Amino acid sequence: MMSALGQLGGRLYRGEVSFDFVGRKRLWYAISGLILVISIVAVLVRGLSFSVDFKGGAIFTFPSTSTTLSQVQNAVESGGVSGAIVQQTHGQQNGWQIQTKSLTGAQTVALEKTLSGKLGVNSDDISATTVGPSWGSQISGKALEALIAFLIVIVIYLSIAFELRMAIAAFVALLHDLVIATGIYALAGFQVSPATVIGLLTILGYSLYDTVVVFDKVRENTAGLLGGARTTYSQAANLALNQTLVRSINTSLIALLPVTGILVVSIALLGANNELEELALVLFVGMLSGTYSSIFIATPVLADLKERQPQYQALAKRVAVRASGGRAAKRATARAEAAGRGRSGGTAAGLSSAQLAEEEQDDVGFTDEIDGSDPTADELTTTASRAPGAQASRGAPENARPGPRQQPRRGGSSASRHRPAGKKKRR
Repeated sequence: MMSALGQLGGRLYRGEVSFDFVGRKRLWYAISGLILVISIVAVLVRGLSFSVDFKGGAIFTFPSTSTTLSQVQNAVESGGVSGAIVQQTHGQQNGWQIQTKSLTGAQTVALEKTLSGKLGVNSDDISATTVGPSWGSQISGKALEALIAFLIVIVIYLSIAFELRMAIAAFVALLHDLVIATGIYALAGFQVSPATVIGLLTILGYSLYDTVVVFDKVRENTAGLLGGARTTYSQAANLALNQTLVRSINTSLIALLPVTGILVVSIALLGANNELEELALVLFVGMLSGTYSSIFIATPVLADLKERQPQYQALAKRVAVRASGGRAAKRATARAEAAGRGRSGGTAAGLSSAQLAEEEQDDVGFTDEIDGSDPTADELTTTASRAPGAQASRGAPENARPGPRQQPRRGGSSASRHRPAGKKKRR
């Protein structure tokens, strides 16, 4: 399988196999638009489940050998606290964690006594940690500031290292990943903690790395592109995307394997909503989204922005004119078949020598149309005189064999060639 993947990568790099990612950008935009709409609606309707570090509150942990989930919930409600989150910790039956809203000192003491009396737990074994609302708001503000600073620095760096349009395309891909990751957290009800913010910044860097690799190849393929008329910017960008496709897939798979292992182990051994699980979860979601955006969003958006420039619009028109002609290729095929048949005097690919001459004359006009200038009369005359069988186009039979070309004498003028024989030039 790896050998086949390596061969596919080589064929993609050489252009023998190509997937039209940029040409199908409307499809990718529609898919991403649907996912983004679902994510935004999920955030607005369900909201995000923030941890105690962000919204403030209290966390109670205690061991219990014979306690069930319903018993713990009933004990918490008996203590006068509603809306608490109760879960097992460390993957064991004797570990419990209770997350509540912000409590006063009296409420904290009352809940501890209720848990001790209802569940038969020693009060010394109950650990209570309180986080104030002001601390949670400070953490939220610092996380938002770090995210904004990260995005600004990224745009500035890409504008200097590449160009502004590449920076805009990469910024769009980053926002795409942010919204999708946030929507998945809202849909699944995953808890947002400081570890989640750390993982989110990490996946943005990972997504940006993959995008920069593709953009570097795009810049290499589009260097000097405006000087010709063979490839549009979108075609060159699509080739760069295919050339880096296998590398992007391999990088993503290798990065996802250890993250998946950490996620599985943290859920199985440490229980739900632990910091290791929160970090691994956001990394897993972000890497998948980042791989998708670097292939299906960043490069198509870049091609869209570049194709709006007048010089690249003119290039696309020249490429379209060249592609619609194809006369040079047709004439070359006809000559190759004629050479294979030998000097039989017949036609090649159904074209007579006069028709070949006419095709060559038309091709001169086609080339000048691409260059933006009209062919001069001297150029057309010279081309017609050099065309094989040009005499046939003046009324000679189609199958008539042209005679030998008359070679002019090296010395003398035209008058000396017409002087009657026997007369000498006077000195």
